[in-house]
Amino acid sequence: MSDALDYFTAEHQLIRDSVRRFVEVEILPHIADWEEAESFPRELYRKAGAAGILGIGYPEQYGGSYEGDVFAKVAASEELMRSGSGGLVAGLGSLDIGLPPVLKWAKPALRERVVPEVLSGEKIIALAITEPSGGSDVANLKTRAVRDGDFYRVSGSKTFITSGVRADYYTVAVRTGGEGFGGVSLLLIEKDTPGFTVGRSLKKMGWWASDTAELFFDDCKVPVENLIGMENLGFACIMANFQSERLALAIMANMTSQLALDEAMRWAREREAFGKPIGKFQVLKHRLAEMATQLEVSREFTYRQAAKMAAGKNVVKEISMAKNFATDVSDRITYDATQILGGMGFMRESLVERLYRDNRILSIGGGTREIMNEIISKQLGL
Repeated sequence: MSDALDYFTAEHQLIRDSVRRFVEVEILPHIADWEEAESFPRELYRKAGAAGILGIGYPEQYGGSYEGDVFAKVAASEELMRSGSGGLVAGLGSLDIGLPPVLKWAKPALRERVVPEVLSGEKIIALAITEPSGGSDVANLKTRAVRDGDFYRVSGSKTFITSGVRADYYTVAVRTGGEGFGGVSLLLIEKDTPGFTVGRSLKKMGWWASDTAELFFDDCKVPVENLIGMENLGFACIMANFQSERLALAIMANMTSQLALDEAMRWAREREAFGKPIGKFQVLKHRLAEMATQLEVSREFTYRQAAKMAAGKNVVKEISMAKNFATDVSDRITYDATQILGGMGFMRESLVERLYRDNRILSIGGGTREIMNEIISKQLGL
């Protein structure tokens, strides 16, 4: 891995060491079983909360630490990915897409109740935007919330919601106004709200350890106090939230590449054919060199965008580029690593097999590759 001297401090290294120990002790001994079970214990949230991992990047007054420190979050995220399970990282990290809108724009009473519970791991929060009728076209979502005195009456459905089965709180995108982005709002909806039901746990190609759900709202009464931000201005909140989510996905893609490359390098050194390690054959040496080069370029470009985000700069175009580039690289590296391992790369006992499956969602979630290109082209003035 790059030394990234311009980005990480000694304090960040302490965070990295702490999270790595947590992964080694609390996750790695169990992750194969959790993957097969397609779930991990809820207690892991509490353990991660007690270890201070969930609170990294959030205000101290709510139980967080390193508020606004982008690279503290990057360091922790990279180490969590050493679990080798994108699904576990996505599930444990669902607070990082569900909680920021509550922290930034919810009313004080709601914020002061919800944020500490989530950072401690006592409660779980999910973000609910995607609908059965479409995921990428956020401005035309159909779940409707109609004002009725001190409540909104919500009707509609969501799908593909990470942590949707066991979340306690849901940051939900709803339509409170007319058509288009100008009619979208955000509401915090709690699990026990009458009229709100959680559907089946969805079966997925990858990310097995994360729970993914359908949500249904049938004349669900939500207090007006649970409005996040201003009515009909939720679209801007959603778009702002997407930038950090896309950085997180680029980091996840780069770590997926790193783990796959590490496994391919190990295999190339240990596996012998025709009387010598297969890594001695030029065709494999060159392929591994190309994999390492692509990863290094992707990681450095991603770090650069994180640094600009930390400095408060607009990186809408560049973070979209970083996500696309990182997922293109992880597509190639997981494919090549599977090929290098041969038959073992196709076995469920192989980390590379899991990385190959888990990788596929990364160019879809948080805005598809096609949507990223649309954003980039608009930023280029096209």
